[in-house]
Amino acid sequence: MVRKKYEVHNLDCAHCASKIEHAVAQLEGVGSANLDFVTRSFVVTVDEEHAPSLQKNIEKIIAKMEPDAKLVVPEQEGKPEKHSGSWVKYLLLGLAAAAFAAGLICSYAGVPTLVYAMIFAAATLLGGYETLLKGINSLVHLQVDENLLMTIAVVAAFALGDFPEAAGVALLFCVGEMFEERAVDRSRKDIEALAQIQPTEAAKYLPDGSTKVVPAEEVQVDDVIAVRPFERVPLDGVVLEGHSNVDTAALTGESVPLEAGKGTQLLSGMVNGETLLKVKVTSRFENSAASRIIAMVQDAASRKGSSEKFITRFARVYTPIVVVLAILLAVLPPLFGMGAFTEWLQRALVFLVASCPCALVISVPLGFFSGIGAASKQGVLVKGGKYVELLSKADAAVFDKTGTITSGQLQVTEAVSFDDSYASDDLVKIAAAAERYSTHPVAQAICRAAGETGLTGEAYNERPGYGVEAKVDGKQVAVGARRMLTQLGIDDASLPEASVYVAVNGQVKGAIQVRDTLREDAAGLTRDLKEQGVKRLVMLTGDAEPVAKEIAAQAGIPEFHAGLLPQDKVRLMEEIRSQSGTTVFVGDGINDAPVLAAADVGVAMGLGSDAAIEAADVVLVENKPSRLAGAIQLFKKVMRVVRFNIVFALAIKAAVLVLAAFGMAPMWAAVLADTGVALLAVLNSARLLKCKL
Repeated sequence: MVRKKYEVHNLDCAHCASKIEHAVAQLEGVGSANLDFVTRSFVVTVDEEHAPSLQKNIEKIIAKMEPDAKLVVPEQEGKPEKHSGSWVKYLLLGLAAAAFAAGLICSYAGVPTLVYAMIFAAATLLGGYETLLKGINSLVHLQVDENLLMTIAVVAAFALGDFPEAAGVALLFCVGEMFEERAVDRSRKDIEALAQIQPTEAAKYLPDGSTKVVPAEEVQVDDVIAVRPFERVPLDGVVLEGHSNVDTAALTGESVPLEAGKGTQLLSGMVNGETLLKVKVTSRFENSAASRIIAMVQDAASRKGSSEKFITRFARVYTPIVVVLAILLAVLPPLFGMGAFTEWLQRALVFLVASCPCALVISVPLGFFSGIGAASKQGVLVKGGKYVELLSKADAAVFDKTGTITSGQLQVTEAVSFDDSYASDDLVKIAAAAERYSTHPVAQAICRAAGETGLTGEAYNERPGYGVEAKVDGKQVAVGARRMLTQLGIDDASLPEASVYVAVNGQVKGAIQVRDTLREDAAGLTRDLKEQGVKRLVMLTGDAEPVAKEIAAQAGIPEFHAGLLPQDKVRLMEEIRSQSGTTVFVGDGINDAPVLAAADVGVAMGLGSDAAIEAADVVLVENKPSRLAGAIQLFKKVMRVVRFNIVFALAIKAAVLVLAAFGMAPMWAAVLADTGVALLAVLNSARLLKCKL
């Protein structure tokens, strides 16, 4: 399947968006279609055979359902969204209001009916011409939406002689839609601001020492760029020269600046402080932190939660049902002699106008996206509403140890020689030569402790979960855990407990002790998670049991499993899921991709590992496991807001529908049940953007 991404501009009807999404999903060869009304993002998966004709087929569907909307490929140049001038709308609305007032005066002043009817008609056309045109288009294409319902209601009211009510309803609907549109646009701008954290240009150093401003996409890894004071860092890199305080809030939400000097890792999107920094680029533009964040936030709309899917299905079934009920309400009572047809037709019109599901179709996805946007501004990236729901009801949290609960900055604390011909320093140097190419934190700690050794390893072979083998100075060296010695057939029965053993030509020559330190914010993690309803906390590690026991005790994690291989972690994760319910796994990305994928929600620490980010559902930009508890708290609030919006909208609509059926609801109440409820639900969802972790 091929993944195609578009944007739909000038789309102002949430219900229409859901119908476009459904129609595209029914196209031959289409696997899935996700159109997000809030972000205007349209993500479609299609097989290769039908991919070439997909865009044309989508454009046909959009032209039929929403003629003013336009399908845009994000990569296209010159794609600004067309906006009809707001001042024109305000002017026409002002004229419509004046005409409505004049019509009321004339109707009470004894002016002939035809005169004030024409004045009310003018007010209706000035204020609601867009709605009427869209309603006619919907009727032509047999599409039931709020514009058609409103058009039917207004025309029927005029036919029944209710001129003031028809004009008043059209004006009220227009005002409600304008407020609703402004609220959604405000939310859109807040969300789109998340994508403005990465500059598109960089000042690249040339061979002669001068700088040249070039597109950031053209800068290669190992190029050197200048980041001037108060500029955003355009690409990930390492500081070569300069010292400055760097604002990381755009990525992490952390207000405390990062003190950057030679060797400091900078991520794109950070803002340089007071002095020039010379930075060596470590990632291409498309792989930089800011690009990853922007892509994750924008793609989140394509991974809908069960609440979003329910609302989409509900709206698709609900609208035809209420239309049928409205027809029956208009026809059946008069047939049974229960009143005049005009009376029941009036009730049916109120019933129709009140029934539009826009409040739900807009506010539910906006609630999820606002929560995702708020989290991303504070360094928690979520790949979709599905994971918002799952995190909000997490029952168990499972943690990797090294680099997650601990800092990952291991240190060699002791080296013990078992052979007089090898000094302890020699053991560390031999081990470092063998471990030189390993990315494992233990290997890196040994290499740091050894410094420059002058030794090199050849015929390097790494065994994940066990250790490494290499030829060093003509000798076969094995460095690893006790299980590696067993696998190599080396007798380990009499050996003391240690982090790493060093074997030369099949004989154990010594051991190296490596220790890690607890992350500063890990100590309160257990308390914070339990406050959010997480019942079970577990730590998984490949380290020896004494080390695991010590770290688990320091972090307050009651359950741990030590001495695990990567496949053991996956097996235990599946067991914990089956026993405890919704399970979250948090890892730093080193050998964690399989376990991240096995969890209900995989949480990766940092933006360093491509495999982990791909497998994870949530990414903590800043290496702080405590952010998880804050994210769970935020997403619980998101779910409360979403559920409230659903109940609130359905309750108001149900009340108005029942009152309309009994003739106790005027048309203006129906409009308030549509646009008024939608506006309140949108505002309620949009406030989530301001929430803090």
